Amino acid sequence: MSRKLKKGYYVRGLFVAEGSALDLEYKRELKGTDEPTRTDLKKESDALQKLGEDLLTLRADLMTKLELPDRLVEGVAEAKRITNFEGKRRQMQFIGKLMRKLDPAKWDEIRAALEEQHMPSVQETMVLHQAEQWRDRLIADDDAVGQWLNISPDTDSQQLRALVRQARKDAKPEKPGEAVRHGRSYREIFQLVREALLANQEASQSAASDNDIEDGDED
Repeated sequence: MSRKLKKGYYVRGLFVAEGSALDLEYKRELKGTDEPTRTDLKKESDALQKLGEDLLTLRADLMTKLELPDRLVEGVAEAKRITNFEGKRRQMQFIGKLMRKLDPAKWDEIRAALEEQHMPSVQETMVLHQAEQWRDRLIADDDAVGQWLNISPDTDSQQLRALVRQARKDAKPEKPGEAVRHGRSYREIFQLVREALLANQEASQSAASDNDIEDGDED
C-alpha cells in the first residue's frame, strides 16, 4: 500500500518537510530575520497540533523509546480514553500546548518514530517474499506440499491440497491465448503460508529469548 508523500523540498540533498523546525528556520533565514512571523507561528502551531494527534496512533514500544515528558504521555493516554467530541477537542488542544514546549529536536524524533511505524520491518518483508515463493512452488511442484508439511506440520494438509488443486485449476486459461487468472485459492494459499511463517518466526524468537534468560541465570 503506497503512502501519501509528505510536502517539502530538498536542501543540499536533505529532505525538509513543510512545517518542520528546519523548514521554519530556512524561511526565517530567507527573510533576513530570526523572528518568526504570525503566519510562521500559526503554521508551526497547526503542525504540532497534528503531530500531537498522530501520537495517539503510535505503537507503545515506539512511544516508550521517545522518552517524552510524563505529562505528555499521560495526556495522550487520556485523549485515547475520551469519547466525547468536545472533551477530545479540548484534550488535543492541551496536547498541542505540551508539544510546543518540547525541544524542536524531539519533534523530529516523533516524526521519525511515526515513519518507522509505517515502514515494514526487514523480517516482515522477508516473510512476505518467502510466502510468495512458497505459494508459487506449491502450485507448480507436486513435491512442494510434502516439503511444506515437513517444515510446518501443524498445517491442515487436506485444506492445503484442496487449495492447491483449485489454484491449479483456476490458473488454466479458459481459451487459448488468454492470460492466467488467479482466483481466491491463490490468495488463500499465500495467506495460509504467511501466517504459518509468522508463527514459526515468533516461536523461534520466543525460544531464543528463553535461552538468553537461561544463560543469564547460569551466569
